[in-house]
Amino acid sequence: MFTRRNRRPKSPALRTAWEALDHGDVPGALRQLRAAGEEQPLAEVALVVGRAAEAVGFDDLAKAAAAVVAEPERPTALYDFGYWCVERDIAHLAVPALREALRRSDGAPVVLRELVAAYEHDGRHREAVHELSRYEGALADWPDRYLLVFNAVLAGDLELARREHALLSDPQDAQWQPARERQNRVLARAADAQRASSLGPSDLRGWQYVSSGTVLGTLSPHGFDAGMNGRYAWLQDTPGLCLRGLVRLRALLAAAELRPRSVSLLPDRDSRILGLAAAEVLGLPAEPFEPGRTDTVVVAYDLDGTAAHDGGPEIIGQLFERAPGQVLHAHASCWTDPPAITPDSVALLHQTVVAPWGEQLRGSADGGVERGPADDRPEAEVAGTITGAVPEPNPDGAGIPDGETEFTAFAAAVRESWLRGDRARVTSPGPVPSSRFQ
Repeated sequence: MFTRRNRRPKSPALRTAWEALDHGDVPGALRQLRAAGEEQPLAEVALVVGRAAEAVGFDDLAKAAAAVVAEPERPTALYDFGYWCVERDIAHLAVPALREALRRSDGAPVVLRELVAAYEHDGRHREAVHELSRYEGALADWPDRYLLVFNAVLAGDLELARREHALLSDPQDAQWQPARERQNRVLARAADAQRASSLGPSDLRGWQYVSSGTVLGTLSPHGFDAGMNGRYAWLQDTPGLCLRGLVRLRALLAAAELRPRSVSLLPDRDSRILGLAAAEVLGLPAEPFEPGRTDTVVVAYDLDGTAAHDGGPEIIGQLFERAPGQVLHAHASCWTDPPAITPDSVALLHQTVVAPWGEQLRGSADGGVERGPADDRPEAEVAGTITGAVPEPNPDGAGIPDGETEFTAFAAAVRESWLRGDRARVTSPGPVPSSRFQ
């Protein structure tokens, strides 16, 4: 019997992905699909995706892909395929199918929303704005115009976001009220940030605050003008950089006129080391973390490390709602895969980081590179290398806007909205169940 397995894609790029599957390499096949671009025949893309889905046991996606292979012009088949691609974290493969479903369904709102969800999942907020703007005259306030405001903010178009936000009616459905209030706070943060920040395309500190309510302490000079805008990629951290982050935290607390009474130590070793150093820098006693403690600075080296520690998920859950006067500071936060909880203050953004006391790379005796041993001294001794370090110099001399004056001015400008303590990440309503589109 002729089956789908007897078929092979005709496109050269997709054949490469198919051959990866011949060798059991599902991640490699997905990389080839991304590299192939969005102009590939949808039925052939679905053929490859379906085989990959079967290989990993994603029966829902495999079934949806088979429907597109059989009927590549049917809008519901294209929609379901796009929906399950988003659900299975391959949203970039959903976009072409959902665009075609939208065209063939004459702009059905449920398809538009799912396409926007796919764009959001892939960080393509400008394209989401473009798609929503095409139907601006027919948008329902909730969720469609809300989504337009949300994506306009993340695309950096505050003028459009404010104009569309002003047109939003109060939601009749109570489920949308938290989204309305959250969006009010986002735009209030933007107004505060603009008093001391350009909110231009490269203003990482400003946009970090607008989008999440987090004050970013330091900016990386590496690749600043090549699109990194102050983010780190791979970083071997140093005691001096840790100290600089803590000095910025002290400046932030002073600008906000907060007077914490203690530093709360999280249980993982990295956070305990940094927390002991923070207590010295801030002149405060250090105490083990207790949920609900007020007027304290909770210090994490990297919240993902805390989450991976014994009891870490429970602690992260206890920090979602801050106690009065409780400030959560993280030294390092991954910008490509943000932690589950949003800190009030973060010293730096990275893709990969190795703590100063971790197994860092170093030159070997034969002129090569080797991984050195971790520093296993007692935590207090390692913390002393931070407090005894010289803070790494600000990179503002190289044209990076990260001087003490600029940081202090920013902290003072956002004081009121920062003290209100809304750290909820800007979120969209997420995918719409496929059963709603028939």
